[in-house]
Amino acid sequence: MHALLVEDDDRMAQALGTALAQRGHTVRRAGRALDALRHVHEADFVLLDLGLPDLDGLELLRRLRTVCDAPLIVVTARCDERDIVQGLRAGADDYVVKPFRMAELIARIDTVRRRTGIASGRSAAGPSGAGGRPVRTGDVEVDLAGRTVTVAGRDVRLTRREFDVLAFLAARPDEVHSREEILDRIWGDAFLGASRSLDVHVAGIRAKTGRSALVRTVRGFGYQLGSPAAGDEGDGGG
Repeated sequence: MHALLVEDDDRMAQALGTALAQRGHTVRRAGRALDALRHVHEADFVLLDLGLPDLDGLELLRRLRTVCDAPLIVVTARCDERDIVQGLRAGADDYVVKPFRMAELIARIDTVRRRTGIASGRSAAGPSGAGGRPVRTGDVEVDLAGRTVTVAGRDVRLTRREFDVLAFLAARPDEVHSREEILDRIWGDAFLGASRSLDVHVAGIRAKTGRSALVRTVRGFGYQLGSPAAGDEGDGGG
């Protein structure tokens, strides 16, 4: 697998490059945003530092997501909750704060590659076989096979992970899914709940569709596909 390492710190880049090479990956390092954009098409996955000299890392993340769908992990010293939420909403598959244990990062890379490989295919729709036709709830239509969402006939652009969550719920709309089940199926890690990744992506689905009841919260347990009404403005807490 070919990794794109976007990191301007020489010592960190050397340590990460060595660890990845020991796992059998080839690594291209980019120390600037422009170089990252130039080489991202070659990458099977991306490690992205946010503290770059020529462009804010979150802005680079947004630009990368317009041209590349490869698994991407933010690896940064920024630990503010706002940065973490913005990174996940911008399309990061995971967010790791420096300093970190190298073994943990490698494990997260393996997990992200595994789950993005599964979730990007038809299996994201679940084993029920519902992936063959769109699912409608209220004025929302989720095309599981085409990976598109429309609201009142209007296309809505979700990140890959947001769509994966919505598709998982839509494939079995009558069932309530626990947080652990969703995290295990979509993130490949049932213990990822502390990272708030699931909550951030659910909030993104509600905000982008303008249908807060599209994802129904079952408090203390998990989520279920809801039945939104046009112009609903509730908190989706059901």
